[in-house]
Amino acid sequence: MQEQSDRPPVGGSRAVRLDAFGGPEVLDLREVPAPQAGSGQIRVRVTAAGLNPMDWIMTADADTAARFGLSLPAGFGTDYAGVVDQVGDGVSGFAPGDRVFGSALSRAVADFVVIDPAGSIAANEAYHTPDGVDDRTAATLAIAGRTASAALAVVDPGPDDTVLIGGAAGGVGVFAVQLARIAGARVIGTGSAASSDYLRDLGAEPVVYGDGLADRVRALAPGGVTAAVDLHGTETVHAARELGVPDGRICTIAAQVDGVPTANGANAALGALEEIARLVAEGRLRVPVAASFPVEQIRRAVELQAGRHVHGKVVIDL
Repeated sequence: MQEQSDRPPVGGSRAVRLDAFGGPEVLDLREVPAPQAGSGQIRVRVTAAGLNPMDWIMTADADTAARFGLSLPAGFGTDYAGVVDQVGDGVSGFAPGDRVFGSALSRAVADFVVIDPAGSIAANEAYHTPDGVDDRTAATLAIAGRTASAALAVVDPGPDDTVLIGGAAGGVGVFAVQLARIAGARVIGTGSAASSDYLRDLGAEPVVYGDGLADRVRALAPGGVTAAVDLHGTETVHAARELGVPDGRICTIAAQVDGVPTANGANAALGALEEIARLVAEGRLRVPVAASFPVEQIRRAVELQAGRHVHGKVVIDL
């Protein structure tokens, strides 16, 4: 027997849809039939959806979309937070009214998502939102938090390390900087000159990216750098090599360099996301929300996020 909360849907069911792959201009908010939780599933009334670069990268063209298993018509967005409002037969551990967060691959920006709680990482998952974590923050955790955790696990920072993090002011950098600091490492983070105060506030020592990066890092850390994570491309990888960091203690997430390990959210250790949520609830990890938009302004929100100059996360309110 399916359990359902007493709270009815408000204003029908809406979802962001696209009938062609492309940029923000292809995104439309539409009225759609409300999905129903089947056996082994829960339905979540979404209250917030966090944006990530992968959202617009994988819907930009047909070839990229196919690699993620997407076809038209498609939804949009992956990270979500909300409240369980239906529980299907055979589901344990969730009840109507439970606050949850997680990911629903390319379908999170919608009033409702149906989730298989035993589903695969980064596609179909739900976790209980800890007390003390608001829904906007919870909606930013899944992709960026798990990716940062996986990348840091490769280089394994500790109190004796100085870690160079490239692209430290971005969405994954928010987590990577703070998790490395929690592990006891000194962190040097690359960013624009305008991001310096922001990086200091996260706990990193800022250094401007661009030509001469290795020399600037060397001046900042004459004792040397022992590990590096490149969250943007390959510039930090090359600087780290110039500074004598062995390939085994360098990691990338957005590019491949021969000999250098790569990581993504699917590589994160079991329990990594729950640990990040716990750190947020305890006040040990902060997630700056740079901007929030009502779902009706989805195109504007994606344009801002895709510009790659936002310090923090962009969230859609539903």
